[in-house]
Amino acid sequence: MPFQLLNGVMSRHPFLFVVFTATILLVAITVGVSIGETSIDFTTVIQAVANGAFGADYPIHPIDQGVIWNYRLTRTLVAACCGAALAVTGLVLQSLLRNALADPYLLGISAGASTGAVMVTIAGIGIGVLSMSFGALIGAMLAFGFVMLLSALASKRRSGNISTQIILAGIAGSQLFNALTAFVIAKSANAEQARGIMFWLLGNLSGARWQEVTVAVPVLIAGLALVIWHARSLDAFLFGSDAAASIGISVRRVQVILIFGTAMMTAVMVSMVGAIGFVGLVIPHAARFMFGSSHLILAPACAVIGALFLIFCDIGSRIVIPGQVLPIGVVTALIGAPCFALVLIKGQKK
Repeated sequence: MPFQLLNGVMSRHPFLFVVFTATILLVAITVGVSIGETSIDFTTVIQAVANGAFGADYPIHPIDQGVIWNYRLTRTLVAACCGAALAVTGLVLQSLLRNALADPYLLGISAGASTGAVMVTIAGIGIGVLSMSFGALIGAMLAFGFVMLLSALASKRRSGNISTQIILAGIAGSQLFNALTAFVIAKSANAEQARGIMFWLLGNLSGARWQEVTVAVPVLIAGLALVIWHARSLDAFLFGSDAAASIGISVRRVQVILIFGTAMMTAVMVSMVGAIGFVGLVIPHAARFMFGSSHLILAPACAVIGALFLIFCDIGSRIVIPGQVLPIGVVTALIGAPCFALVLIKGQKK
């Protein structure tokens, strides 16, 4: 099978796999930059990138240069980073919590980011000092802290699976912060503000610029490196926390490090682009189907597949309706929901 061949290349010849995936990503990014409201040929894209990155002097119209370098390229790079980060986070949560339905928003991060963004843009908190992205980041961190505190208090008062307590605390936190968001919008927003917030809540890459790229890339690299470093522990967690502890893994320490690290990664991405669903839910299942269960292979595979998925979803969001850009979360849901239904059906047949 092609997937088995690719898995073998990935295991035995990692350098070849890196070259292969880097080539695919470069092609996808080039396609993402070329396709949009108006198509731009590949040659112009490459020349514009060379002008911007290396100071080349290709004769390109200033409008095309600005659209490619300052809008489409940054948007595509942030989409790739966000897709990779959400996919890796979903993989970690599904393995740690042993729950096939776990995804990055299980910890209430998306709901908290939404509340933070609304507080800054509509309620006016920190106006002139906090941007919407920074407000979303603060809200995401507060929501994550609330969920972790609630699950810790629950674990002290009753015995039980810490994973179940985190899931229940995440549901409670999400509902609380979603209610706060709805309350602020209903109380303070005018029609234009409400429309802008709703567009952002469904995922919006239009504001991605080089400032966001310089944040997203190192955060993704650090988060992916953290997950790969703990790949052996994640393999052990597939058999339960008791099995992981029996081979000398510090279960609670690994859980805290990985949940905190992936939560930070998700919070940063959500604060920049809003809530994008189904990436962290569907991509890990697709990666397991193609590459098996070894997290040393799964983590980079999820990152690559997630990046490709969101790049092409972003392309779709720009061309589905001529002259209008859809929220990217709408596209991921339209694709992700049927794919996840297929995963559920196939899982039931086994």
